[in-house]
Amino acid sequence: MQKQIYAAYDDEGLFVYQAFKPKVVATAAAKGTFGTGFNTNRLTWIKPSFAWVLQRTKYATKHRMNAIARIKLSHEGWLHLLRQAVPTQYDAQRYTNEEDWQQALDKAVVIHQWDPERDLLGKKLDRAAIQVGVRSEELSLRYVNEWILGIEDVTELAHAIGSLQKRRNPPLPETPEERLYPVSEEMALALGCF
Repeated sequence: MQKQIYAAYDDEGLFVYQAFKPKVVATAAAKGTFGTGFNTNRLTWIKPSFAWVLQRTKYATKHRMNAIARIKLSHEGWLHLLRQAVPTQYDAQRYTNEEDWQQALDKAVVIHQWDPERDLLGKKLDRAAIQVGVRSEELSLRYVNEWILGIEDVTELAHAIGSLQKRRNPPLPETPEERLYPVSEEMALALGCF
């Protein structure tokens, strides 16, 4: 299974997604960044794959994940997080042994993992999608206060795609195109890309 980062992006930044209760997403969309209801001192996962989030939240119908935020994140912030990310599974190419990896994981302020990717209607693809977990209050505050360029509530879009998926009735609404996101060779190796 191919492990490469796919994301919708432009010169300013890329889009990542998070799911919360509706009030959290509505507040964030109005403010342009997270506010009330977003806890900066607990693990927060961000994902550049909209399809992955749709699957995980059952098209924004799952309890406490029934609203989806599309976040425009600066390239600076995203790359800063990726540089610090430790894999949630042992990677023999990056760590000499499992003990070294476990120590790194225990201390990590950012973690990452690869999950099977699907398309918007749920069909399995032959690649994995990355998700990045921020578990440092300091980095969460930078995420909220420095790196987020804007937030849009895409819950209705998720519901519309979910309705089409149930009826197996494309064509789908337009969504930002996710394409290969360029990273350095060193970072690709650290993330386990291949």
